[in-house]
Amino acid sequence: MIFDTHAHYDDKKFDQDRYEILDSLFSSGVSGILNCATAIENFKDTLDLSDKYEKVYAALGIHPSDCYRYKSMEDALNVLYDTIRDNDVRALGEIGLDYHYDFSPKESQLPYFAAQLEVAEKLGLPAIIHDREAHGDVFEHLRKFKGVAVIHSCSESAETVRQLCSKGHYISFSGSVTFKNAHSVREAAKAVPDELLLVETDSPYMAPVPVRGERNDSGNIRYIISVLAEVRGGTAENIGRITEENAKRLFKIG
Repeated sequence: MIFDTHAHYDDKKFDQDRYEILDSLFSSGVSGILNCATAIENFKDTLDLSDKYEKVYAALGIHPSDCYRYKSMEDALNVLYDTIRDNDVRALGEIGLDYHYDFSPKESQLPYFAAQLEVAEKLGLPAIIHDREAHGDVFEHLRKFKGVAVIHSCSESAETVRQLCSKGHYISFSGSVTFKNAHSVREAAKAVPDELLLVETDSPYMAPVPVRGERNDSGNIRYIISVLAEVRGGTAENIGRITEENAKRLFKIG
């Protein structure tokens, strides 16, 4: 059984066949999916999916690239807090920093990230972290964070991963670990203790080799698991088992 710890089935790329895909996934070995909202505008869609499917779990957060949407950070965070408090939500995210794109300036991303980490602490939820070309600032914020984080679609170095794991944070690998030039990602994958390892697809994005460039879905997670087994010196069955156990423990499932 396989648990996909990061996907976006509320995305418009699934509008034509969303339910057919999810039905097929749950009949073919996927035991759970954490669907991660990235803006207030898709909180309801994510919650609706978790209501419809027993094995879809909700994570809600404001992505760094979506900070620009809201005139008042205080009002946005109040909506986030109240929505999580009033619904079955298993994680806060995805949140973080993105210095690759310029949808939201750094000056707005940083306070949103810090404030949402405080919300995660207050609510006792794991925080799903987006980190793109912002390793130093992300690490500095997590150094002060008293909760548990998941580094989504890991791009950190092996040394940074070791430091994060020493604090009890989880590391999640996506399709990028299968890419031909992803040597540093595969080195990082070797550095994660079994008990802190997670897998994800980031569907509909980040499709792994050999389906890179296509619309992604959770069925492709087997390619990620296969590469992790190869670089870590284990079997795909074992990687699937331990990552599922880790996800269920972290998100309090079952």
